[in-house]
Amino acid sequence: MLEYETRPASVMGPLGRLTLDDLPSSSTAHWVSRRKAEVLAAIDGGLLSQNEACVRYRLSVEELAAWRRSIDRAGIPGLRITRTQEYRNRLGR
Repeated sequence: MLEYETRPASVMGPLGRLTLDDLPSSSTAHWVSRRKAEVLAAIDGGLLSQNEACVRYRLSVEELAAWRRSIDRAGIPGLRITRTQEYRNRLGR
């Protein structure tokens, strides 16, 4: 017997309803807070699995976990990253 995975057509995102078509492009390189929050909402609502999000957006599980910690700690504003943090991450500090 085949098992079918049911997935909602839409979920609540940070600014209202989200569908797969509303999610950020798979070629997104600049991650603003809203886009990060949309991806997390899609995962939470079952629109995407964590694995699908990692593959689609070329993210590591650790990066998604960091987003989750940030949003849990400080909400959507917690997902912001400063230029200094970006440079430190690039330098591996």
